[in-house]
Amino acid sequence: MTHDHDLELRPTAAQTEAALNPPAGRNGGDLVVETLRGLGAATVFGLPGQHALGMFDALRRSDLAYVGLRVENNAGFAADAYGRVTGEVAPLLLSTGPGALTSLAALQEAAAASAPVLAIGSQVPVAGLGGGRHGYLHELRDQQASFRDVVKSVHTVRTQSQIPSAIAAAWESALTAPHGPVWVEIPQDVLLAETTLPQVTAVDATPRDLVPRPELTAVAADLLTRAERPVIIAGGGVVRADASGKLRALAEKLNAPVVTTFGGKGAFPWEHPLSLQSWLEDRHTTDFLEDADVLLVVGSGLGELSSNYHTFRPRGRVIQIDADPGKLESNHPALGIHADARLALTALLETVGERPDPAAPERVAAVLAKVRERIAAQDLTLEQDVLASVRAALPDGSPSFWDMTILAYWAWSAFDARHPNTMHSAQGAGGLGYGFPAALGAAAADPTRPVLAVSGDGGAMYSIAELATARQYGLNVTWLIVDDGGYGILREYMSDAFGEATATELTRPDFVALAESFGVPGVRTSPERLRDDLTKALATPGPSVVVLPALLRMFAPTHLG
Repeated sequence: MTHDHDLELRPTAAQTEAALNPPAGRNGGDLVVETLRGLGAATVFGLPGQHALGMFDALRRSDLAYVGLRVENNAGFAADAYGRVTGEVAPLLLSTGPGALTSLAALQEAAAASAPVLAIGSQVPVAGLGGGRHGYLHELRDQQASFRDVVKSVHTVRTQSQIPSAIAAAWESALTAPHGPVWVEIPQDVLLAETTLPQVTAVDATPRDLVPRPELTAVAADLLTRAERPVIIAGGGVVRADASGKLRALAEKLNAPVVTTFGGKGAFPWEHPLSLQSWLEDRHTTDFLEDADVLLVVGSGLGELSSNYHTFRPRGRVIQIDADPGKLESNHPALGIHADARLALTALLETVGERPDPAAPERVAAVLAKVRERIAAQDLTLEQDVLASVRAALPDGSPSFWDMTILAYWAWSAFDARHPNTMHSAQGAGGLGYGFPAALGAAAADPTRPVLAVSGDGGAMYSIAELATARQYGLNVTWLIVDDGGYGILREYMSDAFGEATATELTRPDFVALAESFGVPGVRTSPERLRDDLTKALATPGPSVVVLPALLRMFAPTHLG
C-alpha cells in the first residue's frame, strides 16, 4: 500500500534529472548557499577571509543578496537586527580565527536577545583539525569551544555530504523557541573542493511548537481568575512570539495592569488605561508589582534590569512563562510554564474567567503620577525634550536601534515604541557599538521605511567604518550621535561612586565632516532644532548623520537606598 508521505518522498522526473546531471564548476561553497536558499534565506551578511573564499565565490552563482560590513562584529549586529525584525534566520558568513572570534560579542547579544542568527565560519583544512599545532594561518586548537558558551548549538562539518544536514540542523536550532544564534564551521578544503553532489533544493528544517502543559495553564488560569490584584510583566518573549494581541486581550479580560520590560517595548499599548508603561527602574513601580497577589511574568527571566537591579521581592504568587527553561524560577519561586508566549497566552485566554475591576485604571494612573512627580523633581527638562523630539520625528512604524548610551537608558523607561518589534537595543548583553550596524541590518530587511540608530560618541567610534557600508548599499538609516565628549554613563557612575571619573573622556572626530568624507550627508543640530533636523533626515532616502552636542544626565536610581 502506498501512503501519501511515500509519494512526497519520491523525486519528480525533473528532480531526478537535475540530481543525475548537476551543473559543472560547483564547490563545497555552492552546497552552503544552495542549502541556505533551499531553507528560504534571501539575504546574507558577512565579511570574506582566506579560508572562507569558497563560500563567497559561490555567492556569485546564487541569487542570495549579500550585505558586506567592514568589521565582523558589526556584521553580527546587522544579522541580529535582521533576525529580530523579520523573525527569520539571518545567515552570517565569516572566516576562521580572528574573523570568527571578532563576531563573539555580537553573537552574545543575539543570544541574550533571542535573535536567530546562523553564523557559518570556515576552518583550517581537515588535516589541521583535532587540536594539533600544524601552523595553519588563523589556526586555533578548538575554534568551536570559543563559541560553545555563547551560541545555542555548534555544528562541525568534515565532508561535503554533511553540509546540507548540518546547516539544516543549525537553522532549526536557531528558530526553535527561544530563538538564538548558532554556529557552523566548515574546513577550507571542504569549501574549495569541486563537488559532484546534486544541487540542494528544498530543505525542511521546521522547528516544533513549544506547547504549554495544559495542567499548568489550568492552574495559572484559576489563580488569575480568583486574584484580587493581578499584574502582568511582559518581556521580550511576547514580542518575539508575536503575541502582543493575545497579551492585550488577556489583560483586558482580567483587568490586569501591564508593565513591559525594556526588551518587551511595544508589547502593550503605551497609553492603554492598564499600561504601567516601562518604568521598571522606579521604586513606585517595584512597590506596585510587589503588592500583586498574582504576578504573571511572560517572556522574561526577571533579570537585573527587569527587577530594578534585583531589589524586587514579590510577595504574591508568581506565574512565569518562558521558552527558555533556564530562566524559569531562576530568580524567584514560581509556577513555571515552559512554553512559547503566544501559545501559553492563547491557552490562558481560553480558560480564564472575566474579572471585573473598575478601579484598576485608577491604580495604574496613581503609579504613573508618582513616577512623573519623581522625575519632575530632578530638573531633567533637557533630557525629556530630546527624547520627545526623537519620538516626534520618528515615523510610528519605523524601527529604532539604540546603543548603550544615556539617551537609550532614558528610552528604555520613557520612550513609547508605539508598535511591537520596533524598538531594539543592546541591553541583552550590554556591549557598545550595536546601534548603527544593527540599523543597517534592519534597513536591508525592509528598504521601504527609514530606520533610526542612536549612539553616543563613544559607541559611535565602534561603528564608524560602517558609514562606508551604508553608502555602498544606499541603506535608509539616519544615525543620531549624541556627543557628550566621552563615555557619559560611565562618567556618571564613576563620579557618583568615587567622586571623579577616570578613563571616560574621549578625543573624537568632527562627526559631520567624517560622515561627509564617506559621501553621507551630515548635520550638526541642537536640542531646539533636533526635531526638525531629524525629521528631514529620516524623510530623505539613503544614509544620513545627525550630531547633537549635548551633556545629558540620567534620572536618579531608586535601587540604591
